[in-house]
Amino acid sequence: MMKVAALACYPVKSLRGHSLQRATIDRIGIAGDRRWAVVNHGGRFQTQRELPAMATIDVLRRPGGITLVHCEHGRFDVPVPDARAEARDITVWRDRVPVRMASAGADTFVSAVLGRPLRLAFLDNPEARPIDPAFATGGEAVNLSDGFPLLVTTRESLDDLNRRLANPLQMRRFRPNIVIEGGEAWAEDRWRRLRIGDLELRIVKPCARCSITTLDPLTGTRRYGDEPLTTLRGFHRAGNGGIIFGQNAIPADVGEIAVGDAVELLEEGPSNLG
Repeated sequence: MMKVAALACYPVKSLRGHSLQRATIDRIGIAGDRRWAVVNHGGRFQTQRELPAMATIDVLRRPGGITLVHCEHGRFDVPVPDARAEARDITVWRDRVPVRMASAGADTFVSAVLGRPLRLAFLDNPEARPIDPAFATGGEAVNLSDGFPLLVTTRESLDDLNRRLANPLQMRRFRPNIVIEGGEAWAEDRWRRLRIGDLELRIVKPCARCSITTLDPLTGTRRYGDEPLTTLRGFHRAGNGGIIFGQNAIPADVGEIAVGDAVELLEEGPSNLG
């Protein structure tokens, strides 16, 4: 029987995430997931691709905001920006997204840690960023993730990958929201719809991986060269050349899920790797 093995939330895009025992799923993903982003002064989103040291900043969720924590720079409480805060558009890939900007103190903190002038932005309107219409069915929206509300991976696929690697990796290297166990390795490539408790998910697109997966998720350093991308490139690629680990998903409704919940496969088809 398949079940939920782990849940994770990443409040600030590309900063450290944290595990959950229970999660509320809303229209744009896990509640509180990727509602914040670090941007440059031109408004373009920043990630560990450009700034590997982003992996060294912890994020704690608290009522009314978040707390940023760094081993050398201490901690800084960031309240959710209110209606008086600066409003502007930022760029996330090809999307222009309206946001509210965080306090000057928050900007100073992230700039000091990361060594260049940066700002912190908050997605205050959860309907502001529509999902790519090629995958949406009813006007769904997404948080500040790369493109979809949820990323689903499986323990069995990681186990299979690790058997091929000289240095096994932990799942957090891939920054999933929902980790499932109890099935076959790479079976997720054939999934189309899942039910977890009362929540239904549509599996819509394989997740093409980038250089962030080569970075240690706690230090931002590259310890094993281009792994796991080199190994994945050899056996698990999409027809367009993308190196795949995990599947992007869209919630069909809202609800709560928890570690240990049963996962039911409602629909499957041929591999979506193409």
